Amino acid sequence: METLGTGPLPDALARVRREIVGCHRCPRLVSWREETADPDGWGAPVPGFGDPAAWIFLLGLATAAGGGDRVGRAFTGNRSASFLVAALHRAGLANQATSEHVDDGLVLQRAWMASAVRCPPPGNRPTAAERSACAGHLEAEWAALPGLRVVVALGGLAWGAALRCAGVRPLPAFAHGRELPLPTGTVLLGCYHPSPQNTNTGVVTGSMLDAVLLRARTLAGME
Repeated sequence: METLGTGPLPDALARVRREIVGCHRCPRLVSWREETADPDGWGAPVPGFGDPAAWIFLLGLATAAGGGDRVGRAFTGNRSASFLVAALHRAGLANQATSEHVDDGLVLQRAWMASAVRCPPPGNRPTAAERSACAGHLEAEWAALPGLRVVVALGGLAWGAALRCAGVRPLPAFAHGRELPLPTGTVLLGCYHPSPQNTNTGVVTGSMLDAVLLRARTLAGME
């Protein structure tokens, strides 16, 4: 059995992980990934990370260049990761406040984090076709986490990806703090993405993210 963090990875999640890591569906992203990869870095699509018994799924848009794609773990090694994981720690969903590299000891508790697009796109902008091609990975990962109760969509594009994954049409508009019950039995919760652009301008603050995670805990039955 494969392991993730400090525990075993169930067979279903291990299969999803292998499929993601070996993916070559999007020629532009594969080319960009190979051209920009650190020779000593990960150099492959990035699977999700966290607790296989997760109740809360933190979903971003795309793997960050110089972050997750360099180390092979979602939300690791950049400023967005630092902001998010510090908040997860404050919310009691992570054992530590930092996410720097795969051997840093980070363990998520009842939480899972991943991106809808598993490769870093040029300009941080995946095309509609690339988002669609990667949707199957999100669907498979979601299905392999049977305990999920809440999906926190970090930004409007992650919101849309979650809605499509859940089969919701038409797509209700994204809003920070918006809650939407899904046909899957989970609740979708909107949150501004903790990108430096948003955190530096006050679009999202630590207290705002704390409030969203507290609400996620409540919706998940953890309060």
